[in-house]
Amino acid sequence: MIISNLGLFLLSLFILIKCAEYSIKFSTRLSRILYIPEFIVSFFIVAFISILPEATISVIAAFNGEPGLGLGTLLGSNIADLTLVIGIVSLFSNKGIKVKSKILNNNLLYLILLLLPLLLGFDGKFSRIDGFILLVAGGIFFLRIYNGSKGYRKKIKKENKKYFFVSLLLLIISLIFLLMSAYFTSKYAVNFAYDINLPAILIGLTIVALGTCLPELIFSIKAVRRNYDGLALGDILGTVITDATIVLGIVALISPFNYNPINIYITGTAMFLVGFLVTRFMKSEKILNKTEGILLILAYIVYIIVEFMMNALHSK
Repeated sequence: MIISNLGLFLLSLFILIKCAEYSIKFSTRLSRILYIPEFIVSFFIVAFISILPEATISVIAAFNGEPGLGLGTLLGSNIADLTLVIGIVSLFSNKGIKVKSKILNNNLLYLILLLLPLLLGFDGKFSRIDGFILLVAGGIFFLRIYNGSKGYRKKIKKENKKYFFVSLLLLIISLIFLLMSAYFTSKYAVNFAYDINLPAILIGLTIVALGTCLPELIFSIKAVRRNYDGLALGDILGTVITDATIVLGIVALISPFNYNPINIYITGTAMFLVGFLVTRFMKSEKILNKTEGILLILAYIVYIIVEFMMNALHSK
């Protein structure tokens, strides 16, 4: 059963990643056809598609009575986004990732929202009240970002409108398969965790989290290679904030849950610290250079080592 569950989990995760990649591709094409500004495309449309893998896995896990898997997937993918994804994207950029001033203006708000899951979950549980607070906080943030985005006048090149209906159909098909593969990814991830006697939350923090980060990684690399640095950072930051507030809030509303507090202490603190590190790097000459990218990748490796060591010590 171990081999079959592992194989089915990896297959489902692979299909999930490819569906997310195609969903981003077709949604971006639709946005260009409709002449939507670059920042709106990245922070809202692409970021929304990017969170679907972890969001769907988390919600399904909550309905199945395994909300810990959802918590691990959401927070683990956030840390991977802020360290591994941004680090790798910076290495693929020409001279580092250029940071727009309006992104820098929201640094403090980003950090407050990244700290919120740690503060609310410090007692080892997420209640429906906690979920409601997270949803409201996320909603206020995105409303503020949307209002501020009116100053982003740069447009993405308009594409031929004859591809509109084809792109829309392909987007719908991609999303349907994405949701189906997310269901099976969640199911076989939990089965595999039970097979090897590992907490589901740890599977979510590592394997599932890394897999669900691949769509934004692929999109962001393509964006910086084409000098759309704002697209890359908008996608990553939008994904991180949505996971930490709105999606986690939905999971808590569906199924309030308790968990080993050590997980939120380590993961929540790590998420806040790497968020702080990223904002400091972005402020340095308004560019996130390749050296800083390497430091972020090393930070992720340190986090994984600490996570496994602390869970091993606690399980003894």
